[in-house]
Amino acid sequence: MKKLLFVFLTLITASVASAQRPVVADKIVGIVGDKIILQSDVYNDINDRKRRNEPVPPNAECYIMEQILALKALVLQAEKDSIIIEDSEIDALLDNQVRGFIGQYGSKEALEEIAGRTVYQIKEDLRQNFKERKLAERMRDKIVEGVKITPQEVKAYWDKIPKDSLPFYESEVEIGEIVVYPKASRDLEKLAQDELADFKQQIESGKATFEALAGLYTDDPGSKNTGGRYTTNRAEKTIEGQPADPTFINNAFRLKEGQISPVFKSQFGYHIIQMINRAGDDAVVRHILRVPKVTQAEVALSMDKLDSVRSKLVAGTLVFGEAAARYSEDVNAKFTAGMLQGPNGTYLTYDQLNKDMALLVKDMKVGEVSKPVAFTDERGKQGVRIAYLKSRSGLKLSTG
Repeated sequence: MKKLLFVFLTLITASVASAQRPVVADKIVGIVGDKIILQSDVYNDINDRKRRNEPVPPNAECYIMEQILALKALVLQAEKDSIIIEDSEIDALLDNQVRGFIGQYGSKEALEEIAGRTVYQIKEDLRQNFKERKLAERMRDKIVEGVKITPQEVKAYWDKIPKDSLPFYESEVEIGEIVVYPKASRDLEKLAQDELADFKQQIESGKATFEALAGLYTDDPGSKNTGGRYTTNRAEKTIEGQPADPTFINNAFRLKEGQISPVFKSQFGYHIIQMINRAGDDAVVRHILRVPKVTQAEVALSMDKLDSVRSKLVAGTLVFGEAAARYSEDVNAKFTAGMLQGPNGTYLTYDQLNKDMALLVKDMKVGEVSKPVAFTDERGKQGVRIAYLKSRSGLKLSTG
């Protein structure tokens, strides 16, 4: 369930994964002074970008290798120049990063469960990378501190470039959202549970196969075409190599081969799981997900609620961050003030937005709050949201 059952980790994903998994075949692909670059360093960087849904260029290995070489060269020179980074400075950066992770996942315990590491271990996994980045940053600042460029020199430089060759700097936006999920009625919640209980009975009696029923009835688009099949790892708490909902992992690894779980609820809906085969902490499973449906009447109630919130925002009697913390049902909203997060903090390019959000904010003015709109999230769950365009930047450079 690459878009359904895993919880997104950013910076710690590659570090934790490489710490937990043995590298089958690794080799040195670069040396800068006394610093080596491993092939796994390059691949981990590429995979981390993919996990964060960042664009990866066709020549990704060369591009990332060049970046790592440049960073190592700056670090080496910083060490030669005796640039010192105090441990307290790195500790502060690590504390801030961990607070961000806790903000994303709701609690220290949830973070540790998802990462499979203690907070102390997470910090130690990241410490060397943070120190090298800070050393490189200081060295870069030292190199350019004596460089003086006047506005006239900048203009003269751009004037020499043909207008059709001017680089394009992709527009970035800061967007907040307040999300409300209409509540399905008890009857429809029970219907989803009863459907799964019936599927379980059909499979166990031999009337149908798990694969066939998953292909017909699962609400998980990520596994519909594979009969609900996924690979999972208990130690890493992953599905298809990605961080997973712990409830799913816990229910899966209680099963023996061929056994089907009782109906259980996760943050995504109701499931049954079948254990296909298992070797230690690795397993292949199938699952069927049913998401209880909501009616238009329930959607309308959520629309009315957010319309009332929007009126307060437009009138200036409520600020967006406070409204997000108070009303949004996104679990991260109270920690992020409702602002969408990306690899560069709150600044996102349009290709990092899902299509519906990109269309919603395309014609909005900075500072505007949208009217409530219904949407379906990546888990297939129906919700209602209002969007807030905090800022928009990025233009094609022009000297005219």
